[in-house]
Amino acid sequence: MEGLLIPAFGYKSHITIDRWFRLIRRFIVIDAARHDGAQLPSLLNPYAFDSRVWADSAYRSKANEAAIAAAGRRSMVHFRKPKGRPMPEPHQRANRARSAVRSAVKHVFADQKARMGLFIRTIGLGRATVK
Repeated sequence: MEGLLIPAFGYKSHITIDRWFRLIRRFIVIDAARHDGAQLPSLLNPYAFDSRVWADSAYRSKANEAAIAAAGRRSMVHFRKPKGRPMPEPHQRANRARSAVRSAVKHVFADQKARMGLFIRTIGLGRATVK
């Protein structure tokens, strides 16, 4: 199965935003083959006014939950659906409420793509980070 050996190309941005002012406070650019969840500890902002950390389920892990607690923050990371079972109703409700807040992050990415015309076409992680 050669199709399973195809690497991922491109870059991904991970950001910390101030959701009230829609300002990017911290960002990391990584290659697309790296795991998203490993980036969370370096994105935690010790100067943030809000003590809650909002993120999608890719960032949920025991290590990240420990990093959030060690930083004195409260985890609002989405819950993952258990394999082979339906998502528990309390987790569904929690994820629905968290999605309303997390949409502010998606708006920042949409602004970068649509209004600002930002589409990164560079070779190299350093150039992509600067762009």
